[in-house]
Amino acid sequence: MRSTFSIIFLLALTGMAAGTQAQSIFQVVPTPEGNLPVPGNNYLYAASASSPSDIWAVGATTIHFDGTQWTAYRAPGMPGLGTSWLRGVVDISPTEAWAGGLINIDTEDKTPSQVIERWNGTEWNVFPGPQFASGDQPSINGMAGISATDIWTAGSMLTSDGGLESLFEHWDGTAWTAVTGPLHGFPEAISAEAANDIWVVGYNPGGLAFSTAAYHYNGTSWSPVTTPNVGSGSNSLNGVLALAPNNVWAVGYSTASTKPPPNQYEVPTKTLIVHYDGTGWSVVPSPNVGPNTQYQSNRLLGLTAVSPTDIWAFGSYFAASGSNNQMTLVMHWDGTSWTLAASPNPQANSILNDILWGGVVTAPGSVWIVGSEDVFYTLVLHTTGG
Repeated sequence: MRSTFSIIFLLALTGMAAGTQAQSIFQVVPTPEGNLPVPGNNYLYAASASSPSDIWAVGATTIHFDGTQWTAYRAPGMPGLGTSWLRGVVDISPTEAWAGGLINIDTEDKTPSQVIERWNGTEWNVFPGPQFASGDQPSINGMAGISATDIWTAGSMLTSDGGLESLFEHWDGTAWTAVTGPLHGFPEAISAEAANDIWVVGYNPGGLAFSTAAYHYNGTSWSPVTTPNVGSGSNSLNGVLALAPNNVWAVGYSTASTKPPPNQYEVPTKTLIVHYDGTGWSVVPSPNVGPNTQYQSNRLLGLTAVSPTDIWAFGSYFAASGSNNQMTLVMHWDGTSWTLAASPNPQANSILNDILWGGVVTAPGSVWIVGSEDVFYTLVLHTTGG
């Protein structure tokens, strides 16, 4: 069965010929290609750490950094066949971590559904989540933790009657419970600054164009919050970072206009960065590579921070040639403005398709960014400053 989640998500993977790269402070770190029965399909979407020697990165596989090297671990439901992925992870301690995502993607005999997994210090195991009606298709797209007894996930659910709902799930130390959201949209990322200050961002579908969406949890309930859009084409927020009640960042992309089919995809997307100051969201200028043609799109997928004046955003940009190859995109906030930063693009095969999805800071100046190399191989970048 092909789910709407998989169709929309895999569209984001298509896509830029290698270009000359300036010297980057980020270095590619060797990683295993996953302890999987099938080579490849080991891309990474999210990272979390309890310390510099306890870092998890998850996606179609799970890998762990012990302070010296990365090691791959099997996770139930992650067969390495492109039919499952983990989109969020929370690392509590060396003996406890959580991850969540989607399984049974594009399978003929199974219905797509969410999966929640727990690390016990030795292995990953599937953990019971909330109960849903038969035929419902819940999906987890992000996970954030305040403590070992206060963890949230954000995602969406296609209901058995064809409806679409935003979906939030909470772990209280005993059980997971589900709360359907106030808007019919697609939450893409979640960040928790405190138990009563949690943000989720994503997009709302509508005709030929998506619009940005944000939700806020005040300790009691979830509420939609108005977010800006740029241009008349599709806008989406793919990553969020809550630093304080009056300092929240979200990143994604915007589109100037929408052309009628079949040419609507020839309008390039540009980076979109918005900031919440405690009162409302506003657009903050952000750089792009090009676009030099209608094919050279830019998009941001996540962000992580060393401090309020040292923030990294990342994603990918497409080649101007229309080849559908793409390269890593990294930019930096210094407290005043966003600027492009050089980033490496390892090339394992003839097709360059490098994407950065998630990141974590483990110590002052120690920034890890994870993603995919040529779509199906793990990619980990690291810097200690420069």
